[in-house]
Amino acid sequence: MVQAICVHETGGPDVMRWEHVEVGEPGAGEVRIRQTAIGLNFIDTYFRSGLYPAPNGMPFSPGNEGAGVVLTVGEGVDHLKPGDRVAYAGPLGAYAQERIVPADRLVIIPDGVDDKTAAAMMLKGMTAQYLLRQTFKVGPETTLLFHAAAGGVGLIAGQWASHLGATVIGTAGSEEKIELAKAHGFEHMINYRTENFVERVKDITEGAGCDVVYDSVGRDTCPGSLDCLKPRGLWVSFGQSSGPITDFNLALLSQKGSLFATRPTLFNYIATREALESCAGELFEMVQKGIVKIQVNQEYRLAEAVQAHTDLEGRKTTGTTVLIP
Repeated sequence: MVQAICVHETGGPDVMRWEHVEVGEPGAGEVRIRQTAIGLNFIDTYFRSGLYPAPNGMPFSPGNEGAGVVLTVGEGVDHLKPGDRVAYAGPLGAYAQERIVPADRLVIIPDGVDDKTAAAMMLKGMTAQYLLRQTFKVGPETTLLFHAAAGGVGLIAGQWASHLGATVIGTAGSEEKIELAKAHGFEHMINYRTENFVERVKDITEGAGCDVVYDSVGRDTCPGSLDCLKPRGLWVSFGQSSGPITDFNLALLSQKGSLFATRPTLFNYIATREALESCAGELFEMVQKGIVKIQVNQEYRLAEAVQAHTDLEGRKTTGTTVLIP
């Protein structure tokens, strides 16, 4: 038997328990892996709290990304073999020493990328990829605002967007986080605790506004994010760390300049094997070339997941965080 973090009822961080679990053997199209590192993400807290329902009910193990070594493969798996180093983003269940994963969700970790880096970047890095390269095609003419710039996705997106030639504006809640974001591609930073980010964006853009706003904060930044956009600009709401947006008035989009809005999720952008390989491949390329550097700023033992969630929700973390089984 191996151990995993299990959730039997939704709630705060303390509902997570460190328990013995049976893993079993992989079925057709599946792989059993021994995990070496697991990525911590805000979406993990949504499943734990019940904001997002666990797809297979209770009990469940949180976590959507990790890296490890293939132990055994099931029938029909011919692109992976025991000993391969692999990484993934989804499905749910990463908070475990060993687990079963569908083979078509795993990608080989290329040489030059260690397991901790791979585990820390799959979900966040592929999120940055689809945001900048698919949801909105960022380029030299783009002016963008990225909330939570010092978070895991933000630090990756800042480097990538800067490489693409965009004017990159970010928000953060402390001077320490502002300096961190500036070191990762953000040309302009706004302290949302001491400054009005809408007014500062108007100042920075000389009244023109942004082409796109990337917003993973939710309630605290809405509808202010809309006021940062140019007419016909795009608001990308891809998270809700401050709480969900409720009773959104669609008429605001017309009132504020015929705006566009989307609520994307990574899993729709990597739904097919071809899409996954393309997204992950571009991410690995950016990392291998040194254009995007993945900063693992915190490590916890997997058994310390309660503390990790407490620190994450308390906004005490920066960059990426990994859990070590």
